[in-house]
Amino acid sequence: MDHATTMRRTYELISAGDVAGFGDLVADDFVEHEDNPGFAPDKAGTLDFFRAMTGAFPDLRMTVEDLIADGDKAVARVRLTGTHRGEFMGIPTTGASGDIQLIDIMRFDADGRVCEHWGVADMLSLMQQLGLVPDAAPA
Repeated sequence: MDHATTMRRTYELISAGDVAGFGDLVADDFVEHEDNPGFAPDKAGTLDFFRAMTGAFPDLRMTVEDLIADGDKAVARVRLTGTHRGEFMGIPTTGASGDIQLIDIMRFDADGRVCEHWGVADMLSLMQQLGLVPDAAPA
């Protein structure tokens, strides 16, 4: 199975706002290892998270900049961009744009579906770009 293609497809579907299509690529027993407060670390919670993201950032785009696949895992460096046009996790709309980096690891089951995810996102940078946290003073 071509896990690199499946991983790229997850980002394409989310970027298109097709959270249900993304869900088709996710195993029913999926486990989310990234902490997304307020969302269950399972398939349903992850789909809810991306519905909230695409609602808050309707122009959200996830662009794969690097992707490495080996065995049952794939790792990607992804650029996430979007404009904050709706409430997200209690944060009122700012109208500001964000542009951050993500690192994602996905593990695939025997059917080729994503069954586990680990991720790191530069949320501090996003909060600074949205004007919610001041930029650090130069050293």
